[in-house]
Amino acid sequence: METVSALVLIFLSAAIINNFVLYYFVGICPFLGVSRKIGMAFGMGLAVTFVISIAAFLSWAFTFYILRAGAPIPTQVWALLGGDPETTVDLSVLSYIIYIFVIASSVQFVEMYVRKFFPALYKSFGVFLPLITTNCAILFACLEILKHLQDPMNLWGLHEALALAIGGGIGFTIAISLMAGLREELDMCDVPKALRGTGIALLVAGILAMAFMGFTGVDKGLANALAMLSN
Repeated sequence: METVSALVLIFLSAAIINNFVLYYFVGICPFLGVSRKIGMAFGMGLAVTFVISIAAFLSWAFTFYILRAGAPIPTQVWALLGGDPETTVDLSVLSYIIYIFVIASSVQFVEMYVRKFFPALYKSFGVFLPLITTNCAILFACLEILKHLQDPMNLWGLHEALALAIGGGIGFTIAISLMAGLREELDMCDVPKALRGTGIALLVAGILAMAFMGFTGVDKGLANALAMLSN
């Protein structure tokens, strides 16, 4: 029950309470660039959710078995090989390089799939589909997983990493779909000339972020409620 509660808390926190886009302000480029139509925005959200899930799975595996301190060569083996027993092999310095390769590979797979089976959606995405590679929300999720794998007393399992990734992807989909719906309505409004386009989009994004600030602290209350249920 405690494991389920922890997964629910991680998922809801990433999706709504601490939304990647509206709380941490990562993934802003596609959030603004592909939020003109709801259909296109929803498709981008699903693509990002898929990529972030695959990237989280691979980054957790690479980090847990290779990159974290002592993972590639345990301390005992390192001492037998003649190394200093008070030190450990730590390859976490390579994390950014590994994560970028993982994200780029996942995006390439998604691009090939969308181009073959959804050509209209692929054409509507334009340059923003390959630019998922540079979507900092995906790299942010990978770095969050790395952070929770550097504490040997509280290591995240694969299920927790996937809960964060899927929650973050769904939160991105919610944010970009809300933004697209609002921008479609704005197309029928008499927006002042000086604010048309990017200006009004940034103002709406700021108001959305302020609205999501209402969820601040809900994670603590939710954690207490889930703890009471588990007891």
